[in-house]
Amino acid sequence: MYLNCKTYFSYRYGTFTTEELVKAGAAIGAEALALTNINCTADAWDFYEFCIQQGIRPVLGAEVRNEDTFCYLLLAKNLDGFAAINRFLSEHLQTKAPFPQRPRLKAEHVRIIYGMETAAPGALRPGDLDEHELIGVRPSEVNKLYGKNTTGGKFVIRNPVSFQAPPADDNSRDRNQKNESYRLHRLLRAIDKNTLLTRQQPEDIAAADEFFHTQEQLTAVFAHHPTLITRTKEVMDTCDLSLDFSTDKTLQTYTGSKKEDRKLLRQKALEGFRYRYEARADALERVEKELGIIDQMGFNAFFLITWDVIRYAQSRGFYYVGRGSGANSIVAYCLQITDVDPMELNLYFERFLNPKRSSPPDFDIDFSWKDRDEVMQYVFTKYGSERVALLGMFSTFQRNATIRELGKVCGLPKPEIDALVDSPKAPLKEDRYQRGIQHYSERMINFPNHGSVHPGGMLISEKPMYTYTVVELPPKGLPAAQIDLFLAEKINLFKLDLLSQRGLGHIKDCIELVRQNKGVSIDIHDVETFKHDPLVAARIRKADSIGCFYIESPGMRQLLQKLRCDDYLTLVAASSIIRPGVAQSGMMRQYIHRFHHPAAIEYLHPKLEELLKETFGVMVYQEDVIKVAHYFAGLDLGEADVLRRAMSGKYRGNDRFRAIRDRFFEGCKAKGYEEALSAEVWRQMESFAGFSFSKAHSASFAVESYQSLYLKTYYPMEFMVAVINNFGGFYRTEVYFHELKGTGATVLPPCVNEGSYETSIKGSTVITGFNHVQGLEEKLVKTLLAERAHNGIFTDVGDLVDRVAITPEQMNLLIRIGALRFTGKRKKELLWEATFLYKKKQRQPAGVALFREQPARWQLPDLAEHPLDDAYDEMELLGFPLTNVWALADVDLEAFKTTSDLPACLGQTVTMIGYLVITKQARTQKGESMMFGTFFDKRGDWVDTVHFPASLARFPFQGNGFYVFTGKVIEEFGVYSVDVNAMRKQGLKGRSIL
Repeated sequence: MYLNCKTYFSYRYGTFTTEELVKAGAAIGAEALALTNINCTADAWDFYEFCIQQGIRPVLGAEVRNEDTFCYLLLAKNLDGFAAINRFLSEHLQTKAPFPQRPRLKAEHVRIIYGMETAAPGALRPGDLDEHELIGVRPSEVNKLYGKNTTGGKFVIRNPVSFQAPPADDNSRDRNQKNESYRLHRLLRAIDKNTLLTRQQPEDIAAADEFFHTQEQLTAVFAHHPTLITRTKEVMDTCDLSLDFSTDKTLQTYTGSKKEDRKLLRQKALEGFRYRYEARADALERVEKELGIIDQMGFNAFFLITWDVIRYAQSRGFYYVGRGSGANSIVAYCLQITDVDPMELNLYFERFLNPKRSSPPDFDIDFSWKDRDEVMQYVFTKYGSERVALLGMFSTFQRNATIRELGKVCGLPKPEIDALVDSPKAPLKEDRYQRGIQHYSERMINFPNHGSVHPGGMLISEKPMYTYTVVELPPKGLPAAQIDLFLAEKINLFKLDLLSQRGLGHIKDCIELVRQNKGVSIDIHDVETFKHDPLVAARIRKADSIGCFYIESPGMRQLLQKLRCDDYLTLVAASSIIRPGVAQSGMMRQYIHRFHHPAAIEYLHPKLEELLKETFGVMVYQEDVIKVAHYFAGLDLGEADVLRRAMSGKYRGNDRFRAIRDRFFEGCKAKGYEEALSAEVWRQMESFAGFSFSKAHSASFAVESYQSLYLKTYYPMEFMVAVINNFGGFYRTEVYFHELKGTGATVLPPCVNEGSYETSIKGSTVITGFNHVQGLEEKLVKTLLAERAHNGIFTDVGDLVDRVAITPEQMNLLIRIGALRFTGKRKKELLWEATFLYKKKQRQPAGVALFREQPARWQLPDLAEHPLDDAYDEMELLGFPLTNVWALADVDLEAFKTTSDLPACLGQTVTMIGYLVITKQARTQKGESMMFGTFFDKRGDWVDTVHFPASLARFPFQGNGFYVFTGKVIEEFGVYSVDVNAMRKQGLKGRSIL
């Protein structure tokens, strides 16, 4: 009966979650349900599984629409039919071609059901339809069957289900209109149409009766047309689709033969073993063990595909980092997928892959943001567009955005919407709209809003991707599946993560700049040398890490100093305990305390001391959770890994999670532990596991950090230029220019004759890139640079005007930023000269002059220049001054303490002036807002501040600039900061000051 059901994956239309729809169908005794979301099959396999659990036959399909116009339903008779539907939808969604009036799909695979209007004059008549084509009649349309021959086999019942039914005890006449779920549907439709609810058109929304009618109700409505009831059941019975979720759906072979895959992987792993280790018995033993498990679990092709991607990247000179749990594998290390030695760190291969692990493994490979897209395109080309797709994901409605959307469609003024967003617990006025918005926003939270693309996941399937999902073409231009990570995992379709990060861009570009500027070639993979370099160690110890991947934030810099970090293993640990949840749970502070006082550690149990001595009794890594579950509580490695995943949130509240929790306590009891001990160990595991990295992941981050640190130590100017050119890092661009000036580089503004689009370096002279000048057109800059390369440098303003089509406004920008300083003239003189040239040009007749006229000469009056003119121009056009920023501070700098004074002033109240770098908001245990600040002091050193709620409320931050603050000097584990009790923003000197 129910062959037209939708969930909230009919975006901004349906109001059922997938599970709710199936349970609602079960509640009214449905024997079969058809999922037909609008142009979408995103939750098909979740629906399939929920139906099986409820004893309902699942039917998969789609409701096809052109905009808001219903075209037809497509129902899959089998798995081939579902693939055909997915292919059909994909082709039209990708090309944006309208769906045809009549689809050409094979009768043996797909049922096509048109609307009742198909039987109207001028449209398709029942006699025109093929065997697999039918006409669906809604309950409200039963009167239209009067006088029609309904025994001919073409009419079926179509009871659209888009939202929940009204309460059963509501017998009022307008019960459908009063239905809360119907109102939610109308709100969703108004958001979709970006229209006021009061201006909604009938064609924009569903009919008010699009909910589950009981079989008794449908039988009564169609009592005079019993053949429709019979035929509808027959149609559902002919749709029989099944999929074995447990089988691997990923591409099964790399070479075309599983036997050859096994041989090739072994060959490449042993070649890599000789490169990595030369000869080492314990390492070779582990290689052999891993190869056995990889082959046993059928992942030879998975490793070879990843190796193939890495091989391509190497052939193109692309820099990459393999990280994540894949770095636990010595085979991955030998294949150069990762640069983390699992033997050095005693990494568990079982964290990545073990015979009892139920979830698929995956590799995380980072590329430079400039290279990643080409690598992805290689995968599509190598393995075929039919089998490859980017992994999908879904953007969901969240509280603030939802309130704003609902406020707009209800016609609330912006101030009222802002009040609702800013004060969720504030008492509301007696206003039904405001109360309704609060109510419906809660219902809409986590509803899918639209499809999106996973940051880097790629799927490579054995069968065509259409077997499982629709494939769309998002703006990025590469095909993307409609299924997300969780659904892909559910059906055993494994992903390969090809991610991008700007930290790799820093490294790659720095290596090239060093080669160009100093003629030095760097082996950036010589990480072992970097780890033992004393100058690199000293830089970590000082936390002089601005621009370095993952270790430049104020919090991380403080942590490095508190741990006196100067070695690889400590940096690996720091990369995990800096995670937000760890700090909030107090585990980070506990780790630091134990680091400084190892002799005072009291372990809960000798077994825990044995397992966690390396990390001072704290579970720093996800592997620690697995070790404790396995060796302390007796869970097998598969169960321990499921427990680790459950604690990270994937299975929380799941029956499977609860069962393994019970197994943990049963195992503890069997080993004779006291109940209080078991409960405390569980509490520590649960509080930490959701926020930790795998040790291999942290190690991968630490390797990249060392590479950045080495470059910053030995080639600081080139390194900071590379950071600037990649626009990536924790801080705004100004901070990296500050660091660059601190290396001794001479930093100059852009230059028409010597500059480039990006920032460039020659010797120790750096010329700021034109790409930093706000308002300057990229097209103009590239034209200018091409003309310079072709015909030589420019001689003066007139030469530039003659050779490049440049507007007066763009010329003014170039002059004000100092890009024409090669003329030897002052800015104001150049502005006058340019103005004269443009006026003269306007008076000239059309045509190209054969000879260039000599520039006119005239005498200008003495135009006053002020010391801060350049700084103010740079602040306006770059967003920050290239000159000394402290020259702008309108205050006597000698009156203030500096960062170097803080140790001698511990416990005392000091007054400092700082240039704001960044702030971080936090909340106290009472939920009150507080802030952490980071500043440059007058010498350019860094100083950190704490602003507790009372102080912050009286002395809030007011944007970037100078601040004078007073507070008590505090210290924690050797790191000094200022607890601010008063603060004011300091003004700038005016241009009129000489």
